[in-house]
Amino acid sequence: MTVIVTFVRHGESQDNLKEIWAGWKDAPLSDFAAAAGEFFSTTKFDIIYVSPLLRANATAQAIHGRQQEPFPSFIVTPNIREQHFGIAEGIYPVLYHRDEKFPDAESLNDLASRAEAAIAECVIPHLQSEGHTHIAMVSHGLCISELVAALLRLDPDSRRDVSYKGLLNTAWTRATVSPKEVSTLTVPPLDVQVTHVNVADRLEDLVPLTSDASENSKARKFFGGGGEVAEAAQSNERQNL
Repeated sequence: MTVIVTFVRHGESQDNLKEIWAGWKDAPLSDFAAAAGEFFSTTKFDIIYVSPLLRANATAQAIHGRQQEPFPSFIVTPNIREQHFGIAEGIYPVLYHRDEKFPDAESLNDLASRAEAAIAECVIPHLQSEGHTHIAMVSHGLCISELVAALLRLDPDSRRDVSYKGLLNTAWTRATVSPKEVSTLTVPPLDVQVTHVNVADRLEDLVPLTSDASENSKARKFFGGGGEVAEAAQSNERQNL
């Protein structure tokens, strides 16, 4: 009863190259999505869960299209969408704390609650299966960091002082999940081992889309988990551990 979870950040979009929040907005993708499909063509997934947002869905379709028969199930779930920024969608204002949010938007704490629901929906049921189940969750930078954190909170022995923010476009992070012991609990204590973080070797030969924003842009760093805003949020997280 082991579940392998591979979290894949979506391919590079036009909005990733701008100084804006790219929460629930949709934008065209570069060739990075096709590169993800090629890379994972030799990795057999049993199920692919995907955000309904275009940039994630197109990336997941590229991965699904390069799988071998029998093809994995392809399940769209709103719970693994990116954080919603409400009236701040399409601009780049600043929030420093996990409980802050704009009107009609989500805070990081709201996103964390949604990530917990996604783990309960997409991961926990597969722990009842015999053998190994390998699932892909094709999502977004901020959401993936909360999904990994939500998994780790189910392991009483996990480290809580490690951040898994900072995924590059189409980079992946992987965890193995199994029950620690036989239990009658709906969600038994889990053993969660993060085995790979931000793997992006296949991106070295790809040329990004033309951009007015530099590699050091604050928005790009934020959605990749870096920059001063994310660092402040991480500091706040550590204080609340």
